[in-house]
Amino acid sequence: MAACSAPQQAANLEPVSSGGAYQAQYRDMEVSRDAASLLRAPGMNAAKCRPAIGGEMDGGKYLSRAAYELRGELLSRGDLVDFRLPEDETFSDDYVVSRDGTLKLPFLAPVPAAGRTPDQVAADIRRALVAGGYYASEPATSLLIKDFAPVRVAVSGAVFEPRPMDIGGVQGDQVDDRRQAALGASTEGRNLSVALRSAGGIRPDADLSAVRLTRAGRNHTLDLRGVLRGESFDDIMLITGDEVHVPTRQCFQDELMAPSPISPPGISLYLSNLTQPASGNAPSAIGQTVREIPYGTRFMQAVVDANCVGGARASSADRSAALFSRNPMTDVSVVIERKVELMRARADRDDYDPYLLPGDSIACYDSGITNIAEVGRVLGLVGAVALIP
Repeated sequence: MAACSAPQQAANLEPVSSGGAYQAQYRDMEVSRDAASLLRAPGMNAAKCRPAIGGEMDGGKYLSRAAYELRGELLSRGDLVDFRLPEDETFSDDYVVSRDGTLKLPFLAPVPAAGRTPDQVAADIRRALVAGGYYASEPATSLLIKDFAPVRVAVSGAVFEPRPMDIGGVQGDQVDDRRQAALGASTEGRNLSVALRSAGGIRPDADLSAVRLTRAGRNHTLDLRGVLRGESFDDIMLITGDEVHVPTRQCFQDELMAPSPISPPGISLYLSNLTQPASGNAPSAIGQTVREIPYGTRFMQAVVDANCVGGARASSADRSAALFSRNPMTDVSVVIERKVELMRARADRDDYDPYLLPGDSIACYDSGITNIAEVGRVLGLVGAVALIP
């Protein structure tokens, strides 16, 4: 009957019980209703935040704009361009921006192209044609992008998967021949938001007021706070060699736990289901290892999604569920457990219902009555085997 007893309380290195872990929602559920037990979790989380590097809002909106040289359609190495001069066969041709970031036309010195707009590059080519004696005055030119190449950038800081990455490529089976044959090109695949999502999305402790972009040795500061409020923001186009760093505020921010262009696209949640009322993962429609849930999902929502809630009250009321998570700032693991019916009954349940993070796992435990029934079934089977001659 030892299996019927309550499982041993999980030990944690972080101060989980007092609310000092990554989320205040991890803290122990108080039985009393005094003032201390009614402290709201978002306020407890915010109390640990250091000031935003970018300062406070200006008139209720985030008005920071990207520097002028970061805006617009920018060339990067590997991009394919079409350059034309009227009635010219020497210079008119397709060109690829070289590895060193320049455009190399015959008989002309290399023209800087990476990080610049087609108009800026075309203006330099016209001046070079005059300086080389090929034209008496600047001729009419056309420089159009025919195809955007993938770019390699690096993202670090308060994102879930900091790493170098390639963004902006198009798979071979997705290439549109008509677009490839047409002059001009467009892409959203090289935007800053794509890079942040490809790095797993921003973490809840990210300081979006001062995201740093390093390009050609120069640092630029971007304020992305407006994206979580549905406001427009400068989703700039990145080029190869760019480095993006998202600083941390050293705290969990509840307002960042919402879907957005720079949040994780979803959460792959690892699940271990209970024996009752579901007999296994297959009838519960749970995959072999993980299940996809939207970003911003809370613990108890996932417990319901895993079919760990409901059934006969007499045998199911004492169920519990355990959450296995990890502090992304310290890389220290944490385990918490909640009584399902206790969470259902409490009015302040949200203050003890953690948000789920990428890589979290959930295990469901059956009630004591179900455990006793299971032990009885096993003992019955053992007794039946013993009676077999």
